[in-house]
Amino acid sequence: MKTVQITPGAGGGFHCDNCLRDNALVLELRRRGHDVLMVPLYLPMAADGPDASRGAPIFFGGINVYLQQKWPLLRRTPRWLDRLLDSPRLLACVARRAAMTRPQDLGEPTLSMLRGEEGRQVKELERLVAWLAEHERPDLVCLSNALLLGMARRLKQALGVPVVSLLQDEDAFLDSLPEPHRAEAWDTVRRRAAELDGFIATSRYFREVMVRRLGLPPERAWAVHAGLDAAGYEPAAAPPQPPAIGFTARLCEAKGLDTLVDAFLLVRSEGAAPGLRLRAAGMQMPEDREFVSRMRRRLAERGADADAEFLPAPDRAARQRFLQTVSLVAAPARQAEAFGLFALEAMAAGVPVVLSRVGSYPELVEASGGGVLVEPDDPAALAAAIGRLLARPDEAGDLAARGRRAVLDYFSIHRMADETLAVFEHVAGAKRAV
Repeated sequence: MKTVQITPGAGGGFHCDNCLRDNALVLELRRRGHDVLMVPLYLPMAADGPDASRGAPIFFGGINVYLQQKWPLLRRTPRWLDRLLDSPRLLACVARRAAMTRPQDLGEPTLSMLRGEEGRQVKELERLVAWLAEHERPDLVCLSNALLLGMARRLKQALGVPVVSLLQDEDAFLDSLPEPHRAEAWDTVRRRAAELDGFIATSRYFREVMVRRLGLPPERAWAVHAGLDAAGYEPAAAPPQPPAIGFTARLCEAKGLDTLVDAFLLVRSEGAAPGLRLRAAGMQMPEDREFVSRMRRRLAERGADADAEFLPAPDRAARQRFLQTVSLVAAPARQAEAFGLFALEAMAAGVPVVLSRVGSYPELVEASGGGVLVEPDDPAALAAAIGRLLARPDEAGDLAARGRRAVLDYFSIHRMADETLAVFEHVAGAKRAV
């Protein structure tokens, strides 16, 4: 099957779940003999392994998108200047130096992108359409997320093929936009969603959320759990000593890091796990720095700062090494999330997880058996769950074994590719039958 995968890049500043999922999916489909073209948007791809977009130009370069949003004259710049501003090296440099994806700054550009051929980046859209039209027509185009729906109409007109969209946490981004952009963006997404041929969410939970919020016909929306290429994730030869609590997400309040800090202090004060350490590794946006500073001060006030680490976001190899050093991974997120690739990584490494009872996490724990659930915003409940697993190594070991087996048997890149490909073939077949 010949498909085109269109995915926003992260520029190397951090590794987003969507980028990692799309890149792994494309590589697996190619391994099976399918012809898949991956097209990066905005910034270069940030891939843990081989970059599946290598050789394809970057479209909607972040600098050009910004300039065309702000100044009408720059919507008619010559192609040589656009190419200069779309240089992968320049874009990656800008991405490292600026917070280009903060929702509060992106209300107008988001609306413009969702409006597609009616938006301010129409020159970029027409360039993408023309470039794809030069290639052999694919059987299907897949968009990485619903924030790209503004492209669908022109892609379908120019290529004459179905367009589907993956779904993962768009609601959190859209809900974070300031008014009136928030309401306008949701209205535009709903209208544009009617033009697509199908949607694939990363969990049953998120499928239900987006069917409801976008008014989608249920028969045009599927749930395909994300999968992991587990190569390189192995259980540690022995439990870490002293024991350690791991955290592998953005270092921010929404992810519940403050709840975890309080729970860590509670477990530590009880003395049941001598030498207990807290190891938090994740991305920090500029607006997160003050929050992390507060967490450091809170730990220092209790004399626990020497037992806690706040580390930069690790790449795949570093995450694999990191997971060898922790007894469990705790993720007390406050906000509902569509999935949690970090939890699959922990389970693949034989590490049990403690997750908040929000969003897709109950679904993930039920399907894997690799962890336990606690209520969000409850340091005492989180501390009790952590303390129990540290005090009962047999129970923690059972969870770890079930979780690892679930990743190898079900939450794999192979199963995700099987189910995604089945949806692609169903949608393409339905289009041909019309």
